[in-house]
Amino acid sequence: MITGIHHISLKCGTAEEFARAKDFYLRILGFSVVREWPEGIMIDSGFGLLEIFCNGTGIRTKGALRHIAFSTDDVDGITAKVKAEGYEVFIEPNDITIHSSPAFHARMAFCRGPLDEEIEFYQEETL
Repeated sequence: MITGIHHISLKCGTAEEFARAKDFYLRILGFSVVREWPEGIMIDSGFGLLEIFCNGTGIRTKGALRHIAFSTDDVDGITAKVKAEGYEVFIEPNDITIHSSPAFHARMAFCRGPLDEEIEFYQEETL
């Protein structure tokens, strides 16, 4: 039986990418280290783990995974922090309504992470 997502794995091609990824997820987003080993690190995002390897080789291509969405209670604040650190915010914070039954409201924004991964900051809103 599946009980949930354990982790999402990212690969870095260089030591510089690995250092930037660690800085982004630990210092900027404020996540914490679960464990670290010579080839990688496991980071706690609050609802699941990120596994980042420093031994990735080859050309990265986009697959079926579109983005990573992190739950937050302050989309605007975390987006401003990421932007102040020089990361691209390609969808500014905005309110959305998913026209489902019942309608679902949220606030969201998107940025590019240190490995060019797409990251969504997502805040569910109750009316």
